[in-house]
Amino acid sequence: MKVGLLFSFRNPPAWRRPWPEVYRAALADIEHAERLGFDSIWLTEHHFAEDGYSPSLLTIAAAVATRTERLRIGTNVLLLPLHHPIRVAEDAATVDVLSNGRLDLGVGQGYAPGEFAGYGISRSERASRLEEGLEVISGAWTQASYSHSGQHWQLDGVAIEPRPVQTPHPPLWVGGRGKKALDRAARLGCHFLGIGDPAAARTYGERLIAHGRDPAKFESAQLAFGHVAATRERAWSEAEAHFHWLLSCYGRWLGDARDFAGDEALAAVPTARELRTAKTLLFSPMIGSPDDVSAALESFLASVHTTQLIVCLHLPGLDPARTRTSMELFAREVRPRLTAKSEASREPP
Repeated sequence: MKVGLLFSFRNPPAWRRPWPEVYRAALADIEHAERLGFDSIWLTEHHFAEDGYSPSLLTIAAAVATRTERLRIGTNVLLLPLHHPIRVAEDAATVDVLSNGRLDLGVGQGYAPGEFAGYGISRSERASRLEEGLEVISGAWTQASYSHSGQHWQLDGVAIEPRPVQTPHPPLWVGGRGKKALDRAARLGCHFLGIGDPAAARTYGERLIAHGRDPAKFESAQLAFGHVAATRERAWSEAEAHFHWLLSCYGRWLGDARDFAGDEALAAVPTARELRTAKTLLFSPMIGSPDDVSAALESFLASVHTTQLIVCLHLPGLDPARTRTSMELFAREVRPRLTAKSEASREPP
């Protein structure tokens, strides 16, 4: 199984460090991830967050491209409705050139009201902007002279250069939770970026079939959050406050958005100490010793269709020395078990 790492370049007030130091440490860890044998790096976007949650994905992706040689570089996700699709097409093509064809462009429609307000864009337009934006990006990538007349953009004879290295273009992914978003991903022929929801993964597969597509030709990547240390107690003592911050931010943003029934309850996060035994969280934590994390991931992967696993080991504000140790333990002691499990599952009965 392919395994990637998620980086969000966050710097919470409680653990604030100089911003250049935060970015240098994360980029150094990305270089180390390549040495450790991880398959991909995924970057994630938000705006106006108090911890500086990475707002400029393709700028960071370009930096990653120049520091690595093998890792694929993905966006999970770029909030496409907030961007002009031709700007995205040009920047993403440039990253594909800098990386010699290693970009995966994952997009989502976004949800946080403050982000749309900050950009002066109506949240009611997000679905149509995402769908039309994908049409524009793929057209500009593949046509020498591209014209488009749509609801949001009017384009006449656009010719972008350089164009992507990958043909016909870099893989396109869509992230989402709702049935409409999952159907859109399948209908447009995009791979799926999930957060570990078995029902969403099943729906995506069903919609691929409904739209006449072969699910075996499409990727379903799932995201998990965790931290690995020598013992379960040590892992939790190092990570719990940082995981609590992560859940609190997502809970507040999702609660404000109210896109799904029950999301407002996500703002009521248990105390940091209570997270160790909490049963219903937005993300199930993969925190503990290598044995603990391996067991948790085995259960996770058994429950949700996954072709690629994306793990966030860089929790907001966590000491870089501890994230480095967590990465190394995961690569040395957890990853081989996942690989063996994946290979065994492919063997004929």
